[in-house]
Amino acid sequence: MAGEHRLLALKAFDGTKAGVKGLVDAGITAVPSIFHHQPDHRHRHFTVPVIDLSSMSSRRAAVVAQVKAAAETVGFFQVVNHGVPEGAMSAMVAAVRSFNEEPVEAKAPYYTRDRGRRVRYQSNVDLFTSPAAQWRDTLFMEMPAEPQELPAACRGVAPEYAGLVRERLGRTLLGLLSEALGLRRGYLEEEQGCLEGVSVAGHYYPACPEPELTLGTIGHSDTTFFTVLLQDAVGGLQVLVEDDEDRKQSAWADVPPAAGALVVNVGDFLQLMSNDRFKSVEHRVVANSVGPRVSVACFFRPAGAASSTRVLAPIVPDGDGGSARYRSTTMEELIQQHYRLKGQRGTSLLDHFRL
Repeated sequence: MAGEHRLLALKAFDGTKAGVKGLVDAGITAVPSIFHHQPDHRHRHFTVPVIDLSSMSSRRAAVVAQVKAAAETVGFFQVVNHGVPEGAMSAMVAAVRSFNEEPVEAKAPYYTRDRGRRVRYQSNVDLFTSPAAQWRDTLFMEMPAEPQELPAACRGVAPEYAGLVRERLGRTLLGLLSEALGLRRGYLEEEQGCLEGVSVAGHYYPACPEPELTLGTIGHSDTTFFTVLLQDAVGGLQVLVEDDEDRKQSAWADVPPAAGALVVNVGDFLQLMSNDRFKSVEHRVVANSVGPRVSVACFFRPAGAASSTRVLAPIVPDGDGGSARYRSTTMEELIQQHYRLKGQRGTSLLDHFRL
């Protein structure tokens, strides 16, 4: 009976097509039980590296070393002086906020769970499979998208922003990451196609009346080569880091917003391809009593038909004495496994593919 009651509640919530924003607009003062999460208060102080890309021309080896150290340990770093104009960043955040704050009837045509749609608005992509719903609504835009596919609020802004992140930062990062692996600068882009696809997810986290009972986003890793995240000043992003002395202990550390910075994290595809040299780590977003929080994630991965046929395999340079730690797999298989395991504590996606 409890399961049936929960399913009815999920269907009723999904049927409004109003998302979490609709609950807040209705004036709720308590978080519905479908959003309740088991508390996890593990916390530690940890400073996520901030890497200044302005010195690449004169100190490239030092920047490569910084990227290498971050990618091999915490899997997260922030970049400043990255070439993406602050005006474009501000406009992108404003566009996502504007869309989410439109009337329900304006957003409803975009609300869908059809993954075949290149542009889709929804609350919780895994609403019916996750142990608990998350306090977040998302507008997902697969690029390139036709102008008429995009909501008016994002029509001119999102393609421009995605293009700037891809060309001015994505290519730079892939060069640095290639060199960090001891490979030539263009390897990950040209030989592995890591710049072939970019998708944009605009997340909207309304203020929550009982933030201690729920989460904005549950702990997860990204099924990407890497992700570039733009976050506003509200905060809430956390990364799971290991204890310096006891590697079996881990705790959540804040990734506070830094003025003008973009957050970069290694994805599952790149951990597999780097043969475990780079780390794709869990991260989450805690709910907050203030808000809304707005963030924009650029996922670097092929989409559509390309994702179903693309094979991922560890890169093991000749003569390094190592061997492959993972079996080859397709992106589609890895993504399917991601959704099967999402929200399950103590499970590791890539362990399923480990030799």
